[in-house]
Amino acid sequence: MPVAASVATLLSVLGIVSIFSTVMALWVLWNIDPLKSIGGFIPFVSLILILRVWRSLGWEMDGTWWGLVLLIGTIALVHLRDHAILELVLTQSWTIFIPPHSLVAICYAAGLVLFFGGTRLFRAALFPIALMAFVNPVPHAFSVRVDLPLQHVSALIARGFAHALGQSLTHDQLRLMFTPDFGMFIAPGCNGIRGAVTMGFIALIAGHIYRFRPTIHALVVACAVLLGYVFNFARLCLLVVYYIIALHVPWLQSRAKMGDYIIGACLFFFATMLLFTVIRRFNPSHDFLPPSLPKPETRGIPAPQSFLFRSAVLLVVLLLGSITYVRELLQLRATPQAVTDAGALGIFPQQIGSYRLQRRWNEYFRTGGLLIFYWADYRSASGGPIVSVGVSPVLGAHDSLLCHAARGEDWLWHGNLVFQTTDGDTSFSGTFFNNGVSQYLEATTVCTGASCGQYSTANTHFGLIYSRPDTHSLLTQSPTRPIPILLRTETLDTQMSAESARSMLTASLGSFLAEAKISSFTEPYRQP
Repeated sequence: MPVAASVATLLSVLGIVSIFSTVMALWVLWNIDPLKSIGGFIPFVSLILILRVWRSLGWEMDGTWWGLVLLIGTIALVHLRDHAILELVLTQSWTIFIPPHSLVAICYAAGLVLFFGGTRLFRAALFPIALMAFVNPVPHAFSVRVDLPLQHVSALIARGFAHALGQSLTHDQLRLMFTPDFGMFIAPGCNGIRGAVTMGFIALIAGHIYRFRPTIHALVVACAVLLGYVFNFARLCLLVVYYIIALHVPWLQSRAKMGDYIIGACLFFFATMLLFTVIRRFNPSHDFLPPSLPKPETRGIPAPQSFLFRSAVLLVVLLLGSITYVRELLQLRATPQAVTDAGALGIFPQQIGSYRLQRRWNEYFRTGGLLIFYWADYRSASGGPIVSVGVSPVLGAHDSLLCHAARGEDWLWHGNLVFQTTDGDTSFSGTFFNNGVSQYLEATTVCTGASCGQYSTANTHFGLIYSRPDTHSLLTQSPTRPIPILLRTETLDTQMSAESARSMLTASLGSFLAEAKISSFTEPYRQP
């Protein structure tokens, strides 16, 4: 590998610090969501495929400055998103922030390919560049509309197979109990989607390497996804057999989880071998050797004289884009950390007008000890609904509607709310819900320093939620983190009309905020 190409690759890898917030968000996504963890392999596969194509072109350095323009735009958008909220509301259960992580990954890869290799390399590397879209491999809409229904289908098939073997089970839809204390739960991870996604990616990448025709490529990918589901149904049926055997061999009952792993691993291995048999069948040479790419010139083409200058310019751009994140890491000690002892509860005023602090607690990620929100409940001396105040010093520019959309919770009303506070008029993004147990109103805003404000349109489809970034922080690349505030109040009267309940809860929030200084909630957590 020529020195110039090595330098370009090294700069590209180290340059991800300039989009560090996206990298960290993806890292958290891959670690807390097993379904999306396969996305962590995509950048490595894309890099290898790009280098493979670049080698076939003799490592030519015919770059264009338009690649740098694309990189600068991508880095600027990521930094803008770090300091402000910008979300597109498509439906009640589908909200995306702009720019999505997948788009950032594609633009970053495309910009570097254009900057170093030029348009010829860009055309040859379109597949690995487009593959970066799968750093988030399963869109939220797919999870809601396909993942959860498949969970019920999987349970239905496993239950039907057990009944066919003469085994009577309880009537729980997702839980198969063979005895009162021995059974299995058909969780979302049991529906085969992980295996199907993995098989689909294997077929997608293999089809590209072996140069399948588009129709054959699409057919093999579709069959691979279907194969993953079929073998998962076979796994569930074999697991039912295992549980029936374990009824007569008690030693197996405490090892059912490991038995599930062994059954699943064996079936996945067999399915992978079957998939590669199909891939071998469609390979023109009928073996596992991929078609050879055009051989590069044995004498490497020397890098153009402008390579060092362009590399220096790129290095400056990447360093400028990394300043914020480096400074933030250096000030990490000033950021409140997630701990579990009672002394780490949030700092809230004891009294806000006629409202008195009732209790405090912390909210953490279910999959780990990472802090999400500091919470406090306030109750008025004259009665009325409790107002809960949540402050997140670690999430940055974040809107709670994304969390509701991720959980598939549909709202009944969404729009802009403006409340009079002691700081003046403050804009909130309001959302009203009815979950069957209570009706509740949430109002969110984002504070940068002492300035707070978040805005939203009232459209059910193609609405917009946004906040205005602090210009000084944005231009100076200050590591000051925007701090979201979430207010929530509810009524247990689910028989009240939605309009009446929303009006009552809006008035309750207005009464609380009229006596509150919003910036006082974020003051203990502001970075210097």
